[in-house]
Amino acid sequence: MSLSRRTAARSVRMLGVTAASAALALSAAGTALACDISEFSASAACDGAKGVITVTDKDPTGVPAEITVFLENNGADLRQVGAAQTVEGSNKGVTISFAEDWEPGAIYRIHVKAVKNKKVLVDKDIAGNLTTPSAACKADDTSAPSTTPSSSPSDTTTTPPPAETITPSASASPSDSASDSAAPAPSASNAPSAAAQESNLAETGASSNTGLIVGIAAVLVAVGGGAVFFGMRRRGSSQR
Repeated sequence: MSLSRRTAARSVRMLGVTAASAALALSAAGTALACDISEFSASAACDGAKGVITVTDKDPTGVPAEITVFLENNGADLRQVGAAQTVEGSNKGVTISFAEDWEPGAIYRIHVKAVKNKKVLVDKDIAGNLTTPSAACKADDTSAPSTTPSSSPSDTTTTPPPAETITPSASASPSDSASDSAAPAPSASNAPSAAAQESNLAETGASSNTGLIVGIAAVLVAVGGGAVFFGMRRRGSSQR
């Protein structure tokens, strides 16, 4: 009987040690799989000309965590950035974004609160806060190149002034100008011109002064004839 009792006592002690070891192992495993603040990280980036603050959760257990971002000023909260967001992490990491036109060198505090089965697992800030980059976000330059001519002195000296544009009147259509330019020269008329008629008349003595010339010639002939007549008569009288 004593041997049986002793054996039973030993068995009970062994079972107790095994149970205690199992409990410690389960406790250690539960602690290792619990959500931890070290599994959260934050960064500031740009989305075009707009700034964003991103928070990444790499909690493999996927415990829902509430993320809140605050802008700091001399160690105090200046304002909250947007509304709090909930993220459920994974081994690869799950990222959420907060739209914020941050300024270079600004400091933000990111608070994480994770609760599972009404038990608070995390209620801390990400260590070291977040400091934004030294350069602000810039918009992508997609504007078209300007076609406005330069007004520099070199341009004004080398660029000739634009030629004046003569706008054709409504009456002088292109077809009219083309027909005028293409119209054949008038054929020479067989009738002599006025100048030619005068020239011909002058050469033949039949110009407009012909009557006057004939009259003068007749007078001269008459005078000459009279002179000859009187001369012969005087000569006859003297011979007698």
